[in-house]
Amino acid sequence: MEAKLFCWPESSPVIAGMLRALLLTSLLSWADGHEGQVMLPEEKTKIRDQIVEMFDHAYGSYMKYAYPADELMPLSCKGRVRGLEPNRGDIDDSLGKFSLTLIDTLDTLVVLNKLEEFEAAVRRTVRDVRLDNDVVVSVFETNIRVLGGLLGAHVMADMLRQQGEWMQWYTDELLHMAKELGHRLLPAFNTTSGLPYPRVNLRYGVLNPLSRTGTESDTCTACAGTMILEFAALSRLSGESVFEEHARKALDVLWEKRQRGSDLVGTVINIHNGDWVRRDSGVGAGIDSYYEYLMKAYILLGDNVYLERFNTHYSAIMKYISQPPLLLNVHMHNPTVSVRSWMDSLLAFFPGLQVLRGDLKPAIETHEMLYQVTKQHKFLPEAFTTEFRVHWGQHPLRPEFAESTYYLYKATGDPYYLRVGQSIVEKLNAHARVPCGFAAVQDVRTGTHEDRMDSFFLAEMFKYLYLLFSERNQLHFDIDDYIFTTEAHLLPVSLSTSQPRCQSNDTEDQFTYSCPSTQTLFPNNPSFAKTIRDSYKYLTGVGRAFHASPVRGIKLPLHDHSMEPVEFLRSMGISLTPLNEAALGSSGALHPSDGVYMVKLVAEVTQNSAEEEVVPLIVQLISPPFLGRTVLTAGPAKFGMDLTKQEHGVKGSIVKSSPYTACGHIENAEELGGHIALALRGDCMFAAKARRLQEAGAIGVIFIDNREGSNSAETPLFQMVGDGGSTADIAIPLVFLFSQEGALLTSALEDHQNVDVLMLPNEKRLGKMAEGIVVEKGLTPTHKPHSILFWL
Repeated sequence: MEAKLFCWPESSPVIAGMLRALLLTSLLSWADGHEGQVMLPEEKTKIRDQIVEMFDHAYGSYMKYAYPADELMPLSCKGRVRGLEPNRGDIDDSLGKFSLTLIDTLDTLVVLNKLEEFEAAVRRTVRDVRLDNDVVVSVFETNIRVLGGLLGAHVMADMLRQQGEWMQWYTDELLHMAKELGHRLLPAFNTTSGLPYPRVNLRYGVLNPLSRTGTESDTCTACAGTMILEFAALSRLSGESVFEEHARKALDVLWEKRQRGSDLVGTVINIHNGDWVRRDSGVGAGIDSYYEYLMKAYILLGDNVYLERFNTHYSAIMKYISQPPLLLNVHMHNPTVSVRSWMDSLLAFFPGLQVLRGDLKPAIETHEMLYQVTKQHKFLPEAFTTEFRVHWGQHPLRPEFAESTYYLYKATGDPYYLRVGQSIVEKLNAHARVPCGFAAVQDVRTGTHEDRMDSFFLAEMFKYLYLLFSERNQLHFDIDDYIFTTEAHLLPVSLSTSQPRCQSNDTEDQFTYSCPSTQTLFPNNPSFAKTIRDSYKYLTGVGRAFHASPVRGIKLPLHDHSMEPVEFLRSMGISLTPLNEAALGSSGALHPSDGVYMVKLVAEVTQNSAEEEVVPLIVQLISPPFLGRTVLTAGPAKFGMDLTKQEHGVKGSIVKSSPYTACGHIENAEELGGHIALALRGDCMFAAKARRLQEAGAIGVIFIDNREGSNSAETPLFQMVGDGGSTADIAIPLVFLFSQEGALLTSALEDHQNVDVLMLPNEKRLGKMAEGIVVEKGLTPTHKPHSILFWL
């Protein structure tokens, strides 16, 4: 279809409106027809070849620019080595100096028929990778990415060796490495409950004084419940039962700790006493793969206990969480109450899991909703509201939507899902491809990139896309003989010690004990899926009236012994204000029998009206050798001192806060007194940081963005706002610098030790030069930032 530029006549608004409507109708009709049309084998082959070329670009860039580092930094064209790059918090817990991306990608090479590259990569892994590094890593991420990667690659190597052409030299080296890693993860399970610590030191374990970990008390449900596939496979391949026993014990604890009234689990649990720390329940971040592993453990291991537990949870999910096409978060103790008005992108795996269970209708409904969101925003935002607006704009190239698309196509045979897959391929090439690989999207609204290409992009995205456009006879093995882990590593179902029993479909519940891939459950009829999809075709706005409201009411259960839901929502960036008792009516009544009462709260949204603009501030370096020539664009705060009313701004020397995030006791208060503090964004609220630093004696605070690569030239400025309570006690000035501007400031401090700055509005800057001269530091005369509010 040829693209044309249409110019509407300004003098004929009625005619222009009619033409717009006619064109829109034509485009929608064309798009619907295009998405539903049959895809010829030649076109599938062309797209499959394109996927292989994209993989070669991503994997080749990692090997050329990054290996043996854990990850590729695709904008910098270099490897990310932990400790050498700015710390990104929990994200860096995946990096263990064990060539993460290489190991995570090994079995993808076999799926894509790159057997020569696979053999070379296995040799490189055996030769180069060490697993005894003195580094603290996430137990969960190391299990699914590294242990799973080693096991999946071992299974593929063993299969190829038996076929007789490739890997004839291989003598289970990857399995030996997997066993070593398994033993290095086992110390994490040394708790009274059996739930694992969230982090472990690869060399020193957890309790060793040199481990630098072991003080944690909490872990997420998915973190504790996503071990059974890899650990059981390791036990059954190595003959050492200890791994499966520990993983099963953790699942037993989570099952026992479920809320018996709702059969739901919370998001965060105390690893020592098993108490729930966060009681919100959903199928997205924090819980997702716990449910996935119960179902897949039944498929892989043939143990009905896992299926029975999954079915119990699944019934609760469909009763309380699933509101087709939405999947909402509820309170596990009072599941009729939704605790937030947004969804996170990790729940995109759930339609694929529903396909495995044979429950196609809700899978199709939720998948279609997700597809409509991707059409609106190009990619799934990291979080989006129930009205399909962006809540968090990041997209780190997550594969879950492609995963569910693959499962639905295999279940229905509907070419519509091939067109969905084609759109994923096209958007990745158009909006994420860079010269050195593929870069995560920092904000889907602006299209800006982040210097990040996670290993799961190679491990999962290309695997699911390639399989979507492949025929069974184009693979070196039968894909139905394997189960995908949550990281898409392949484990053979032959590991089962017993066969799951398959009952006929005339039972009371045809899904309860059915094998997940039987043709009787899947109509394989494209019209079946289309009928369900049609009612969600214009879900995100076209053809359906959705009216955004600047104020949203949320009912929340508040336990009289815990304000956890309120604190949780505040940590997510929602300011909460209780309404008066008169407005509550009967919904505010106390229920002493269960210790829960209902309070209606108002959540302030994160976007102001378009008319209100952020007034840019600056940080001007005035001490030698800068002498006012370096000017950094800064964002303001809606609390603290108003710098626009200060004639000469605020001047002071800068000092880094310790801790840098200012989220705990300020250790260098004496050094900070009378100076301007530098603090890193993240881990707690801006207001909480400001209070601590003000109490420590700081005369101002410069917050620096923790999102690597962000800058004021590409990202709209925002206003920092308070935590929902009064901020009248905060009197010092506060400004915000994006990452690149912040790096200039911290570099100056490292080079010159004593750096004086001015914090003030741009128009009042010292020695103001002609407009347009100072642009290299992020300040441009035409910069008109949007008004966006942030709490964290």
